[in-house]
Amino acid sequence: MRALLIAAALFAAAPAAAQTNATSAVLADAARAPAGRTIIDGAAWRCEGSACMATGGANQPAPRACRRVVARFGQVTAFTYKGVALSAEQLAVCNAA
Repeated sequence: MRALLIAAALFAAAPAAAQTNATSAVLADAARAPAGRTIIDGAAWRCEGSACMATGGANQPAPRACRRVVARFGQVTAFTYKGVALSAEQLAVCNAA
């Protein structure tokens, strides 16, 4: 339930995230979230519960960035990379990789 509330909050903030080119992910399993900062492709990720935010990072397509995060943190229920939110279909492909 908590993950759903966090996801809803992230989606409600989507217009603001798009303006700031934010990178974020909501993990399907909060237990997989790292305790401290984690670097993935130059992006510094920090998680609080299942909600993760990143700053910086290499310039790459959003689906690739998602696959890299899933490889380290596990499946995601939402993913936005530099202001680009993945669709449900793109999330399914990302989580399957």
